[in-house]
Amino acid sequence: MVKYGASQDGSPQMTEIARPVQSPCVRNCCLDDDLTCLGCFRSIEEIKEWGMVDDQRRLIILQNAGRRKDAYRKGPAP
Repeated sequence: MVKYGASQDGSPQMTEIARPVQSPCVRNCCLDDDLTCLGCFRSIEEIKEWGMVDDQRRLIILQNAGRRKDAYRKGPAP
């Protein structure tokens, strides 16, 4: 997607090009017992589908991974 702005003479001008959602992979792959990567916190299924899905699905995957990461950092419930 390209966003346009207006130049001083009023003609459209390209100002920004939106980039696809980038992979959260940190090249530190280690799967836990639930088959979740402890580097990026995506499930194995999410990792496998990453290259075939659109940005909307990728954002959902990133949200899921973020929740897993937060839960991992908090540790097990007392």
